[in-house]
Amino acid sequence: MYGSFRLVLQVLSAQLLCVWVLGSELTFELPDNAKQCFYEDITIGTKCTLEFQVVTGGHYDVDCRLEDPEGTTLYKETKKQYDSFTFTAAKNGTYKFCFSNEFSTFTHKTVYFDFQVGDDPPLFPNENRVTALTQMESACVSIHEALKSVIDYQTHFRLREAQGRSRAEDLNTRVAFWSIGEALILLVVSISQVVLLRSFFSDRKTTTTRVGS
Repeated sequence: MYGSFRLVLQVLSAQLLCVWVLGSELTFELPDNAKQCFYEDITIGTKCTLEFQVVTGGHYDVDCRLEDPEGTTLYKETKKQYDSFTFTAAKNGTYKFCFSNEFSTFTHKTVYFDFQVGDDPPLFPNENRVTALTQMESACVSIHEALKSVIDYQTHFRLREAQGRSRAEDLNTRVAFWSIGEALILLVVSISQVVLLRSFFSDRKTTTTRVGS
């Protein structure tokens, strides 16, 4: 029993490490009028998936472009908030994907992307064998798939939470500035009314004095 439990722990630890290594995830800041490129060496026939999402900044949009080693454009979108693109490498070499915020003059963005290269390695060295998996191996495979789904959901909700927090902070800032502006306008109007009323009474007093004389 102890040996089986230890095997499960080892498999789970190895799988978490594999998911961490194979998943190329990054969240970075993209200044205004700036362009950021990333490079990945890919062998021919490898299936790849590029996902990205703008977390904060402006209208939450960015330009994205993906090129093969020869400079041929495989994917190009402008002012996208989020998107996903899957392709199979047709050539060996270094692939380049860039995010551009050059259309923005004063707003910087926070961009998240996940670039998956290839499929996950088999959980067991002999997983692709002809014979059926044992009950323990099947349970480990099921747990592995469930953990991958949990990681995907956690990433999705973290991005949603960060985007919602950014919008809430931006709305709070606007409301604060609007309140300060209203207070200043109210103060100016109040002072203007007081000065205007005092001028009316001062003119009346001066006129009455002149008539009495």
